[in-house]
Amino acid sequence: MPHPDGRLTHELDPQDRGPQDACGVFGVWAPGEEVGKLTYFGLYALQHRGQESAGIAVSDGQRIVVYKDMGLVSQVFDEAVLNSLRGHLAVGHCRYSTTGSSVWENAQPTFRSVDDGGLALGHNGNLINTPELARLLEPGLLTASTDTEVLTALLASRPGLTVEEAAVEVLPQVSGAYSLAFMDEHTLYAARDPLGVRPLVLGRLENGWVVASETAALDIVGATVVREIEPGELVMIDADGVRSRRFAPAEPKGCLFEYVYLARPDTKIAGVGVHATRVEVGRRLAKQWPVEADLVIPVPESGTPAAVGYAEASGIPYGQGLVKNSYVGRTFIQPSQTIRQLGIRLKLNPLRDVIANQRLVVVDDSIVRGNTQRALVRMLREAGAAEVHVRISSPPVLWPCFYGIDFASKAELIAGNLSLDEIRASIGADSLGFIDLDELVAATTIRKDRLCRACFDGAYPIPVEEEARGKHLLEGVGAARTGPDGVAQLTAGGGAEGALRRP
Repeated sequence: MPHPDGRLTHELDPQDRGPQDACGVFGVWAPGEEVGKLTYFGLYALQHRGQESAGIAVSDGQRIVVYKDMGLVSQVFDEAVLNSLRGHLAVGHCRYSTTGSSVWENAQPTFRSVDDGGLALGHNGNLINTPELARLLEPGLLTASTDTEVLTALLASRPGLTVEEAAVEVLPQVSGAYSLAFMDEHTLYAARDPLGVRPLVLGRLENGWVVASETAALDIVGATVVREIEPGELVMIDADGVRSRRFAPAEPKGCLFEYVYLARPDTKIAGVGVHATRVEVGRRLAKQWPVEADLVIPVPESGTPAAVGYAEASGIPYGQGLVKNSYVGRTFIQPSQTIRQLGIRLKLNPLRDVIANQRLVVVDDSIVRGNTQRALVRMLREAGAAEVHVRISSPPVLWPCFYGIDFASKAELIAGNLSLDEIRASIGADSLGFIDLDELVAATTIRKDRLCRACFDGAYPIPVEEEARGKHLLEGVGAARTGPDGVAQLTAGGGAEGALRRP
């Protein structure tokens, strides 16, 4: 069995989990295409956004079939499964939990019966009024413990309304961050919260349309970027083309941390290239925190663009001082104490010949608890580094996120409890510098008032009640129904639709 908190193989210390990505969503409407396989490759491009579970829902116009399981996209799906997922539209999801346990019942897409068929939904983000929304449902209606399950149940519990009408009625009542890809038997839907905290884009295929969390997922399936789904917008895609309705005024507050870490470097958000932004942050970091050194090295991969920018602006040579194990992924084997003590070495290993006797500038994307940087600095010194100067391409993370990133609680954030010099001493670096918030914002070229910066400055664009600050908001509210073999099931009216699980 996988570890219950969904740790990856390099996360051997339960107190050493860094910022976990929000989920990834993908949807496609393309008659005549292999939509199951298109969705698989789209999710593959979004794997960095969630590694706990993966799922795909498809419709052939008569029924919806949902296949999902725990694990990476490549572990959940094989050729035989994908060949069985036939239809003209599909919705896919890869999950990292921000509410609800890491169990099969909470994998997505979620599924519900509606008046004349079914509804399957994938959600990226986190709702902050989930208990309030759950109270709008009849007792016993929930089958899982996620905000997504509540949202799906609300959309499906509107008798006499179409899915479109239900969405326009329900979504204005929802508070928090949500980028949604959902479907009935005939129509693909996409919606984004009024602040547009999490990204969502629309793309064009030769014979259809695609929606995805990032433009990189459009690239991998050969779709061209059309535009972003606007904050507060509901988009419908069917045989009549693309339609749009606004269910709330747009008040853009896109997540600034997407530019720092979450998004792939080959993605564009709000028309801004993530890679170019990270390189520019590195340039600004070099000007703000100069140091005499021999070599600039990144902590791969998310620290690489900023390290390139730092080297360019500082004139210090850029080099590869750390080798990353590209095949680190989910594990079902619990590490021994000996392996646990090796810690970060499962993920990164130093190139001793490169770093021995060198004064290093080590560029990373963020510091959350500090355990990873502490182990990294120690490893570099053991490999012979003369000096280790740490530079961080984001400001200190001072506040937890309630909109889709599983940051630690404020008490666990090292920057929330220690001064800059105390953090430097804690991780063992010769010097430490974080990019200034205004410099980071300037690098994005987006106005500061159009960005959510709450994890850096505590200015939450959506007020967060104290009761919403727990991760498992719905634990114990509902349990999944089980079949005779003990496998959790979601069954639909008439037996025409349902959720499948790998035996």
